[in-house]
Amino acid sequence: MRPDRYVSLIRRGALALVVLSAVALAGCTADPAPTSTSTGDPTPEITTLGETPDASETPSPEPVADISIPASCEDIYSAEMLSLLQADNPPLNDPGVTMDSTEVVEALEVLASGAQTLRCSWGLPSSYGLATNVTIVDASQAQTVIDSLPDRGFACEDFEDGTACRIQRTDEENAFGETHYFRANGWVSTRWINFGPQGYMEDVVATLWG
Repeated sequence: MRPDRYVSLIRRGALALVVLSAVALAGCTADPAPTSTSTGDPTPEITTLGETPDASETPSPEPVADISIPASCEDIYSAEMLSLLQADNPPLNDPGVTMDSTEVVEALEVLASGAQTLRCSWGLPSSYGLATNVTIVDASQAQTVIDSLPDRGFACEDFEDGTACRIQRTDEENAFGETHYFRANGWVSTRWINFGPQGYMEDVVATLWG
């Protein structure tokens, strides 16, 4: 065999070996990883450890219990009670009516002591009417009157953040009674003869302290 023929055969054999090696390597290449279709991990859920304390409510201010003397007697009643009084037993503050709002000595002494007070009466001079005093008192004056009432037959009880005391009596001809109400610096005293409108004291209290 000629030398150049021999060299040509060697080159062809080497080329075939290179091609076979490349094919073998291609068969060993790993397939590409599948492409993920996820758009990203979901947002993690945030958990707060422990209990969240309830928001404390701001306490409402206590209502002011002290009162001032009203400008006029009409101001101590609701519109409904004033209308009833004007219809059932006028007039208001007739100068001939001298009835006091109490017969209790200790109470009369406080009224006569110079305590600031507003007196209101209904009716003509007769055995049919009532008289009310709205009075500013200190704690000592109020307690003096309160302490004197049970011995005179008054029944006292807690009422609308204050103390209410009542008595009612009758004789052969008349029905009469008294009511007293104490709260903070206020004292409402009422004496009536044959004319005691239902809910009278309660209406005055609700109007003054409402």
